[in-house]
Amino acid sequence: MSNTSSHHSKPFSVMRDPVHGDVLLTAEELALIDTPQFQRLRGVKQLGTAYLVFPSAVHTRFEHSIGTLHVTRQLIASVNRNFELDPRNHLRIADEEARVICLAALVHDVTHMPFGHNIEDQSGLIARHDSAERYERTLGAHTALGRRLDEFGVREDVMAVLAPRPGGREVPPYWTQLTSDTICSDILDYLARDAYFTGLRLSVDERLGSYFQIERKSGNLYIDLSKRELLREDILSEIVRMLEARYYFSERVYYHHAKVIAGAMIARAVESVLGAGLIEDDALFDRTDDSLLSLLVERAEAGEPELAARVRRLVEGVRQRVLYKRAAVFPRYENEDAQRQLVTRFFARDAFAARRAAEERIREAAAFATGRDVDVIVYCPAARMQLKEAATHVLWPGEREPRPLGEYADRVPRLADLEQSYRNLWKFYVLADTDDRGTLAVIQKVALEEFEGARNAYRVG
Repeated sequence: MSNTSSHHSKPFSVMRDPVHGDVLLTAEELALIDTPQFQRLRGVKQLGTAYLVFPSAVHTRFEHSIGTLHVTRQLIASVNRNFELDPRNHLRIADEEARVICLAALVHDVTHMPFGHNIEDQSGLIARHDSAERYERTLGAHTALGRRLDEFGVREDVMAVLAPRPGGREVPPYWTQLTSDTICSDILDYLARDAYFTGLRLSVDERLGSYFQIERKSGNLYIDLSKRELLREDILSEIVRMLEARYYFSERVYYHHAKVIAGAMIARAVESVLGAGLIEDDALFDRTDDSLLSLLVERAEAGEPELAARVRRLVEGVRQRVLYKRAAVFPRYENEDAQRQLVTRFFARDAFAARRAAEERIREAAAFATGRDVDVIVYCPAARMQLKEAATHVLWPGEREPRPLGEYADRVPRLADLEQSYRNLWKFYVLADTDDRGTLAVIQKVALEEFEGARNAYRVG
């Protein structure tokens, strides 16, 4: 980590943010923001297709990234204030460390592709955005953003924070935990931002971030739940309330059925073009939401007419909010035994042929029964539904060192309840390009025969 003159840590400019108010930015931070790689984030919606349900949810990863930087700076200030109260057992974050951590927080989302959660996490078509390879691709010396980080002498440190490699450069745990943990600047910003732009009445007490400290021995960021050997129920309640807020958003927004259906349509368009060999994975990464959809249609035109027509229909359906309808829904809470088999057969890119075969069998059987040829999508998300364990470290009364909060689930029953609730958000969908109830009922009947043993919980009409 190179030394730098003191002006780098001084506010250079003020940006007005609707969630946090005035956000102070240094000259270095502004220089990163002004690169093409960062500016692309203006065209990538934070919540993907959620705007089809919540019309004002059109905020982007651009402002979220700046918000994450702002919250990171607040957390660092809290850590340092708490250090002054007990310097013997804790660590202070030096100015040079803070500089690197803040720059990493600012660029933490630059590898996000449009509709990434649908294409990467929920459909498994492409490796996740936070892989070391994706960061190297975007922060490498061949990009304007990477060259800026090199000029500042921090690229290797930033890479070590965002994408640690086995045997690579090691940084203290808290460098990463500040921006990537169960409770961290990333989550604290997006919960507040998503609430603001969806209009949902939900808030997380800002004081939660003021409790963080760094254990000197391990370098772990943690929250002290002990006071005179008694449990600080007030702090524990705020932690659980934040975790409940995250679940609440997952249930109400992130996995709303219309958002899931639009995401499934986009994922299927991507998969169709990829499967036909008309596009390579890396052609998708540097796009905005709009340019990705246009690219899919453009590349599909070079394929078979049937493929081109299907991709056009999927893309225009999302653009005009003419979404496929649910014909059958197989939720985990009714299908704990069947879930593993369904995921094994139909999840991720390798299962494309199995999904297409099932879709064709359902389509053909329904067409024979109704005389109507209706397109069908079988949508199988990842089993864990982006579940995040309660990994934030806490110091429990009577313990000598901080441990992950999840290890105390037996003492905090709500943690286990939340984990089970997350798992039960999983739903296997059979979707159809029709709103005719009779046809949907037939497709449902055929789907029940196709997925024998799985229990449908959806009533058509």
